[in-house]
Amino acid sequence: MKPSFHTRLLNGPFEDPGLYMRLLWEGRALMFDLGHTDSLSPRDILKLTDIFVSHTHVDHFMGFDNILRISLKKEGPLRLYGPEGFIDHVEGKFRGYTWNLTKDYPLVIDVFEMTEQYIEHAVFKAGNRFQREDMEKRPSNGILLHDPFCKVSVRILDHEIPCLAFSLEEECHININKAMLTDMGLTAGSWLSELKEAIRGNKFDAVITVEGRNLSFQDLREAVDITHGQKLSYVVDVLGSEDNIKKIVELVKGSDLLCIETYFLESDKEKARE
Repeated sequence: MKPSFHTRLLNGPFEDPGLYMRLLWEGRALMFDLGHTDSLSPRDILKLTDIFVSHTHVDHFMGFDNILRISLKKEGPLRLYGPEGFIDHVEGKFRGYTWNLTKDYPLVIDVFEMTEQYIEHAVFKAGNRFQREDMEKRPSNGILLHDPFCKVSVRILDHEIPCLAFSLEEECHININKAMLTDMGLTAGSWLSELKEAIRGNKFDAVITVEGRNLSFQDLREAVDITHGQKLSYVVDVLGSEDNIKKIVELVKGSDLLCIETYFLESDKEKARE
C-alpha cells in the first residue's frame, strides 16, 4: 500500500515532541504538538491547516509563536485543538503582542477546546487585532475533526492536568493504477484529485472531465483500488494509571503507526509505576 501521508518528528528523541504530517496530493499538512518548530521551513508551516496540541506545558506549546509569525499573511484555514483551558492559553499568547498593524492581514485562526461535555470554539482574526470571538459550543462526541480525507478522534488522559491523545484514521485508501489509465488512453493529472475527492465524499455519480471526455466513476472503476485507510495515533506525557491505559488501548487499536512517549525500559516498569 502506498502511503497517503508522510510523517516526521520535529526534533530528536530527547528534545521537544512534535509530529509533522504532510498529506500527499492534498496540498496540506497536519501537526501534533507545538514544541520547538525551528526545523520547519516557512513552506512547511504554510501548508498547515490543523494543529493538535496535547497540553500546554512549555515543551508542547512554545512553538506557537513561530507558527503565528510565519502564518500572518496566510489566507487559508488554520485550526488549533487542545484540552480544557486551551482557548484561554491561546488568547494569552495573542495578548502578549501588539497588533495595530494587522488590519489588512487575512489570517483567521479557529481554536477548539475539548472537555468531557463540550467542544468550545473561539475565533481570532488578524483584521480584528486577534480579539477573542466566542462561537457556539457543541456536544463532545470524541471526534475533533471529520473531513473527506480523515477523522481525528481524541481521548482525555490524566497528566495531573487534562492531556489529549489523538488518533487519525484515513477515510479510505485510494490507489490509482497508472498502467490501467494508460490502457484507457488517459494520463495522470490534477483530475485525479477531483476523482479522489468525489470518492471520499461518496459522490459516485459525479462526472469527471478528463482531456475533453466526460467520465463517470464506473468508467474509471477498473483503474481505482479502494481499500481500508491507514491509522496513526499520537500519545504523550500521561500517567501510567489503569484508566489511562484502558483509554489509550481503546484509542490506538488497529494503528499502522503509533507515536508514544516512553521514558522507561520494560525492565524498569515498576519504577515507571512509581
